[in-house]
Amino acid sequence: MGKILSRMGDGSVCYLTEKELRGDLEEGTRDAADRGKIAPLTEHELRRLYEICASPQKVVSIEPGDEVVHSFDAGTLKFPLRGGVPVDRLATVLAHERAICSDTIEVGHIDYSFKPVKSIIHEERQVMEQIQLNATIPVFYGAMPNLGLYTKPDGPVDNWSELLPMMKIVEAQAAQEEAVEHALKDIFFVSSVMHEAGSDGINFDTVGASGDGDFLAALMAIEKLKKEYPEMDIEIGMAGEFVLGMHGDLFYDNVRLAGLYPHKQVKLVEKAGASVFGPVINTNSNKTVPWNIARACTFVKACSEASNIPVHPNAGMGVGGVPMTSTAPVDAISRASVALVEIGKADGL
Repeated sequence: MGKILSRMGDGSVCYLTEKELRGDLEEGTRDAADRGKIAPLTEHELRRLYEICASPQKVVSIEPGDEVVHSFDAGTLKFPLRGGVPVDRLATVLAHERAICSDTIEVGHIDYSFKPVKSIIHEERQVMEQIQLNATIPVFYGAMPNLGLYTKPDGPVDNWSELLPMMKIVEAQAAQEEAVEHALKDIFFVSSVMHEAGSDGINFDTVGASGDGDFLAALMAIEKLKKEYPEMDIEIGMAGEFVLGMHGDLFYDNVRLAGLYPHKQVKLVEKAGASVFGPVINTNSNKTVPWNIARACTFVKACSEASNIPVHPNAGMGVGGVPMTSTAPVDAISRASVALVEIGKADGL
């Protein structure tokens, strides 16, 4: 057999021998197992993963009957922003529903964070109401906690990224704790208004981008929202595979948040009351796509086994085994998707 067409984590084409492909799969699952202190993929799973990655077909897929639900982040921003298609959010939703046949879709503002949305919430409410009158599929409202927006000069608290290099550890921690309280208020306010406007759910996107305080704000907001609106559906998608300890001493349910990997993140998300969890596994652009897929499957499998709520791993643009490209190559994303469902036991993507 000749060399197998594959890709690197940056999307560039490469060719692998059977031995190289097998070696990358083994190294990828071993890396995840070592970092997350979880079990590597079994020999049977590695053989199946080899078949997926070595397939001569450009696009691979699951068998009929094994389909999973798709959810989106920044759903209504991708056509006009990334695709350059001059359409508004209503047209984007209807295109997803009636042309692309999406399972769900998400409405988000161009700023895509709870803090800036707060000042235009009434306009956003009107958009959601109009879309709900026209759409049939579930329509979520999405935004990021984005704790960094609460730092000076645009926000009220000191910037911990400036304080930490000056060894002002206590001051940096205090600033993050204050930012958490501000974010909690904004997230609850925006989510409540959008829920009352008819949103089918709220999507907390890119959670943890500002570290463990960012994750804490999301968990606290979810808990508060579920107490006020028990019927509210909440999806939470992470920013990275482990929680950055920008504070280092924050806890939720007596669990330290810094350094948590997906299989432990999901237990806290579940405890807070979220409906769907979206783990993120970072793509290493210097490694091959098979290496990254094996690594992603190892983390997602452990997460799925630990979870009692649906797991929708993020797959695209440098996460979930998908290359670090704005528009993912179909050969790579189809292989990653099949692997995450069949081997990672994902409930959706």
